[in-house]
Amino acid sequence: MPSQFKKFIESLARPKGPGPSTTFSMFHIFYALELMAEKPIGRTKLAEKLDIGGGAIRTIISRLKDAGLIITSKEGCSLTDKGFGVWEEFVEVFPKRIVIERTPLTNSEYNYAFLVKKRGHKVKSGIDQRDAAIMGGASRAVAIVSKNGHLIIESVSNSIEKNFPEASNKILKDLKPEDNDVIIIAGADNPLRAKRGAFAASWALLGNDKKT
Repeated sequence: MPSQFKKFIESLARPKGPGPSTTFSMFHIFYALELMAEKPIGRTKLAEKLDIGGGAIRTIISRLKDAGLIITSKEGCSLTDKGFGVWEEFVEVFPKRIVIERTPLTNSEYNYAFLVKKRGHKVKSGIDQRDAAIMGGASRAVAIVSKNGHLIIESVSNSIEKNFPEASNKILKDLKPEDNDVIIIAGADNPLRAKRGAFAASWALLGNDKKT
């Protein structure tokens, strides 16, 4: 399921035929659906929240409508039943997404965390996740795995509870990770870049388990 879901979302952000590349990414698809899942939102407000131009937001809305995920009305853009179904698939793999306060471990000006369910086996050194987050706009990132009752960062800490208690308390209280879950925390100089980086690293964990 995650592999098919990933391909579907990536197809929404992919350039269609020859011509210029899109100026938006899977993150913008995700964030648009997240906002619409809360309540209807107008095109101008959506573009402002996503920090993209009018042309890009028109393309996103057009593609989501063509895919049957949203409808538009004078109230704004709203999810259809199919759209809510797709959003639920996001929630299944990324059930918690929160702002993380500044701590010795999360020491960027803005920090954002994604809980990624049952993908701990995909994390090796954590470098791939860090690189994906930086490509997504973050300035730094860390991949934390819940393993045998402890929160670990490969090559850094076998027990975040011991080495970074403040961050650990926040993670355990607000994210409640279970065994083999991953917590991606990305930091940046503005909140949208932090969230975009956390999404990019989390998104990179989805796919075919046979390739791990």
